[in-house]
Amino acid sequence: MVKFIEVNKRFGRLQVLKDVSIDVEEGIKTAILGPNGSGKTTLIKTLLGMVIPDSGDVIFKGESVLGKYKYRREIVYMPQIALFPQNLTVKELLELIPKLRKQEAKYDDLVDRFGVNEFMHKKMNALSGGMRQKVNLVLAFMFDVPLVILDEPTNGLDPVAVLELKKLLYEEEKKGRTIMFTSHIMDFVQQMADRIVFLLEGVVNFEGTVSEILTETGTSNLEEAVASLIIQNQNQKAYV
Repeated sequence: MVKFIEVNKRFGRLQVLKDVSIDVEEGIKTAILGPNGSGKTTLIKTLLGMVIPDSGDVIFKGESVLGKYKYRREIVYMPQIALFPQNLTVKELLELIPKLRKQEAKYDDLVDRFGVNEFMHKKMNALSGGMRQKVNLVLAFMFDVPLVILDEPTNGLDPVAVLELKKLLYEEEKKGRTIMFTSHIMDFVQQMADRIVFLLEGVVNFEGTVSEILTETGTSNLEEAVASLIIQNQNQKAYV
């Protein structure tokens, strides 16, 4: 579905991505992990065409995305912090976005599922953080596209909404949809990710399944495994 091939990106003196090569398989859930500043957001933005790599290539469905834009119609990206027009109601926003994308959208079931129907006529500036995140999720899943990218999807959600999100991700995977997501909630990642890509300082430090990372680090859960990889990297740098 998606291939990052030896992608490099520098901002000034800072090398953000260093020869990053990743294969995101079709029809599964892939978590892109790493501490703040590891290059996760920059990597995702190279796929979206928001950042142009200094070198390397990004492939989507067998074709390079560099210098192109039409492929974006087959991708939905939910940012961690979405900036919507504050004077619009939720209903107006849900009606506007399909017109801007010029794509059909179905959101009635999603609105009911996440309880958004309770505040459909409220303006965006009147919503709490959790309410906004529920709207974000409806926007992310209301289009029938093959790839959905979610940046910190559980941010601000109550436990009931998190449970519904988990169920939805499983359902979408069964339909063949590819999901890429980032998260700092390791319990969520351990439950949901089929594959993990762990970035450290712009380098792919690990790529594989949850069971493989636990075996490699000799740990019992993903939180401990990630901490182990970070500590190993710090120790290696100390001896260089």
